[in-house]
Amino acid sequence: MTAELLDPLRHNTWATKQLLEFCSRLKREQLDATSEGTYGTILATLQHIVGADARYRWRLSGIESAWSQDPEETTDLAMLTTMNDELGVFWEQLASEPFDPDRTITGKDRAGNAFEVKAGLIVAQALNHGNEHRAQIFTVLTTVGVEPPSLDGWSYGAATGRFVIST
Repeated sequence: MTAELLDPLRHNTWATKQLLEFCSRLKREQLDATSEGTYGTILATLQHIVGADARYRWRLSGIESAWSQDPEETTDLAMLTTMNDELGVFWEQLASEPFDPDRTITGKDRAGNAFEVKAGLIVAQALNHGNEHRAQIFTVLTTVGVEPPSLDGWSYGAATGRFVIST
């Protein structure tokens, strides 16, 4: 892969981490809240984001997680944050090594259906998937009267010193 993808990959990991930390301050009934048109509860969606990233890593590298618990069964947000941090290390390594986006990966989805996919598409899906589900969590948060954190690219840039406003 190339260094040009470091910012999008880092943003994805950063945004999920920020949201996990933000949600760790919510009450249990808020974590269990959902809204029509979203994946599910805030907790279930956070679990799903981290679990899917682990599956994307596995598809791209064959690296299986050594975690004692599946992310989608983990209710401990601190543990989900640790898992997300570990996945962030993988994305950093992936972006720093040669990468063939046209490499064909074969496998079966969770329903058992066989598929072929290009490696670059898995990276695109990982970025889109995280953004989409974080937006769904924002919907649930606003539904329960909680202002979500700013996690867009500009906020990431400001937090990391990659975007500075001059006065």
